[in-house]
Amino acid sequence: MSDHVSLEWDERGGVTVHMDGSPQSHVQPDDPTVLVFEYVQHLALAIDALPPGPLGVTHVGGAGLTLPRWVEATRPGSPQIVLEPDEALTELVRREVPLPRRHRIRVRPVDGLTGVRALKDESADVVVTDAYAGGRVPAELVGTAYAREVARVLKPTGLALWNLADEPGMRWVARVVATMSEALPHVAIIATHEVLKGRRFGNSVLLASASPLPVETLRREVARAHLPTGMREGAALTKLVAGAKPFEEKGMQSPPPPETGKWRAR
Repeated sequence: MSDHVSLEWDERGGVTVHMDGSPQSHVQPDDPTVLVFEYVQHLALAIDALPPGPLGVTHVGGAGLTLPRWVEATRPGSPQIVLEPDEALTELVRREVPLPRRHRIRVRPVDGLTGVRALKDESADVVVTDAYAGGRVPAELVGTAYAREVARVLKPTGLALWNLADEPGMRWVARVVATMSEALPHVAIIATHEVLKGRRFGNSVLLASASPLPVETLRREVARAHLPTGMREGAALTKLVAGAKPFEEKGMQSPPPPETGKWRAR
């Protein structure tokens, strides 16, 4: 096992996964519905807006398998695929924080683009891209090549989600939105008010679909979010991304976070 991965247990029975000294994921094994990081709550909020019942979910990025555990807890029997190239990380997490019994979570040791390319057409209800390398979103996960593959894999009413971290002003996020909306034209952004207003470096969740998003349901859930949270879609999102140029085939990695190695949490 690689020495760059470690686990830190807290007094509430939760565990934080650290990579290279940075917190990457938090898991509450006794209750997977407890989500600590705000953007994970936003990812869950978006999935919650979909019709009830099991969902076929592909996760690009695994870490502590927090969101797959949540999906299994809230939608039992959901077939899930996790694309996580770090085998040492997956081995440690699965040994020390076992997955629930009778789960349908399958972890494949491949990178996101390679793994998504291997999936069948219209095979996923949801594709979640939450992958970081050195605290930054890899360039290949926001380019037009990846956008086309995600659109191909999604069912016609499927939902694609990205966890994106950017500087105040969100100009990189704006380029990601411009790129993804070419393949999946119905888009929205969910983030805390602080991030949406450009007050700090932080995470936002991009929603993209070939079909209209359940905007009213999302608005209700956003209004009930634990932290002050907002959504941008329609004209408000168009204004946010005005003038943003779509990426090329590969894309561009996200800006480095402040104090790299200390801030990044997933």
